[in-house]
Amino acid sequence: MKIEVFVRYCYYSNASAHKGRFEGFSHEKCFKNLMQTADFDRVGCTFLLDNHFAKSKAHFVQKQTKFPVIEIDAGEEAKSFLALLDHVMDRQFSDDTILYFLEDDYLHKEGWVDVLLEGFSIREANYVTLFDHRDKYFHEMYANLESRLFHTSTCHWRTTPSTTNTYAMRVKTLRQDIDIHRKFSKDQKITRDHEKFLALKEQGRTLISSIPGWATHAEPDFASPCFDWTRILSEESLQLR
Repeated sequence: MKIEVFVRYCYYSNASAHKGRFEGFSHEKCFKNLMQTADFDRVGCTFLLDNHFAKSKAHFVQKQTKFPVIEIDAGEEAKSFLALLDHVMDRQFSDDTILYFLEDDYLHKEGWVDVLLEGFSIREANYVTLFDHRDKYFHEMYANLESRLFHTSTCHWRTTPSTTNTYAMRVKTLRQDIDIHRKFSKDQKITRDHEKFLALKEQGRTLISSIPGWATHAEPDFASPCFDWTRILSEESLQLR
């Protein structure tokens, strides 16, 4: 199976400017980590760059020439996500192609491609995330959360109510659910991702996350547990020159 990764980049984001970060974090390190851990025999990439707050200095993603960079003018997270949906729906992918929508502040462990593909071997899974949300373990709203457990050869998986705007699905699933994906970004500054996945669940869709997480949102308070993500950020290969 082929994974088509779509990453959204920008020069400045009102949606994430306030967030806490790991020591040593940068969006460019997340980009380099993705490039180092992806198996490009099975992974294709497209980068969407929001130029709304463009600076005179070129964005780091424009320095690479291996994959296309689609420039847009959105200025808000929800608008950039809608632009992503439009772009993907115009592409001629087969129904079984796996789409991985990725925000620009995620880190991945080696082997994530295999794990993501394993997730889609679970018959019940419609949506897959590699992010094991830490808030599911401490937030009071999840005190009575019940999950169904699965396993593949590498790890366990749990059903989970929602995730961020980083997740994977097959093309045929996105086509069937496109109205819901658009609904929770239309007329919004930031996509209402939690509500979106609750609405998808009401339509019979199942979201699973890997245990432990093979990726994390780079926000320490909510990062995937059971792994020191600063180890990745401190790797010599990620240091910016």
